[in-house]
Amino acid sequence: MVDPNDQHVDTRSCKTRHVLKTIARIALGLFLLFASFGHFFSADEFLAQVPPWMPAPELVVLLSGVVELALGLALIFSPKKWLPILGWATAAFFLIIFPGNLWQYFEGRDAFGLDSDAARLTRLLFQPLLILWALWSTRAFTTWRKRTPPNT
Repeated sequence: MVDPNDQHVDTRSCKTRHVLKTIARIALGLFLLFASFGHFFSADEFLAQVPPWMPAPELVVLLSGVVELALGLALIFSPKKWLPILGWATAAFFLIIFPGNLWQYFEGRDAFGLDSDAARLTRLLFQPLLILWALWSTRAFTTWRKRTPPNT
């Protein structure tokens, strides 16, 4: 592992990581933008994920689409100083929608081509990866770690 405090850090390696994180962040933003359009144009697919205990399911789908649209645009266009907080916000969003994904799995609801328990379970396994993707590509965890004093 490269020590960023070491004066002999391979700058090419650091630049490569920066480029990879930037590409990953923009890709995540594009993914969220694409998904947000589904909320507006294929709302029925998203309604399959809204648990019955949620009030106003159509509004939940619409608002989550607005949030995905905003997060997608922000991931692509935000200034560097806002990226860590944006990463935490995106990770929180993925965590907040996870109960809907769980409900879809446990109830066996078909949507988005997820028409088997295996497909729905596979999707569930990707949710933590989306959270990690958001935190890694925005340097959210790295920034938090640098600001948090070590346990003594």
